[in-house]
Amino acid sequence: MNAPLRFNEALLIADRAFQPFQCVAWAPQNGTDELSLTVIDRTSTRLLGRTQLTSSVYSDPQQLAQVLKKSRDELRQRGFDLAPWSMPE
Repeated sequence: MNAPLRFNEALLIADRAFQPFQCVAWAPQNGTDELSLTVIDRTSTRLLGRTQLTSSVYSDPQQLAQVLKKSRDELRQRGFDLAPWSMPE
């Protein structure tokens, strides 16, 4: 996957990357063109992780993959068990 990603594509990829947990994403209405990702447990009671991505990161498949892999690794190191995942091609 080398073509730039659209916003909605990046959201779907991020959601799948953190299964079985829930990935909540939103774009702050401050004109910065950023995407905020928050990973929470399925009961929506425990925040597991949070990150902000600029449009240059979430639109680039390679950069998005690196950020998602890093976030997954951090969650694993904290003892959370994630489903297998790889960046779509």
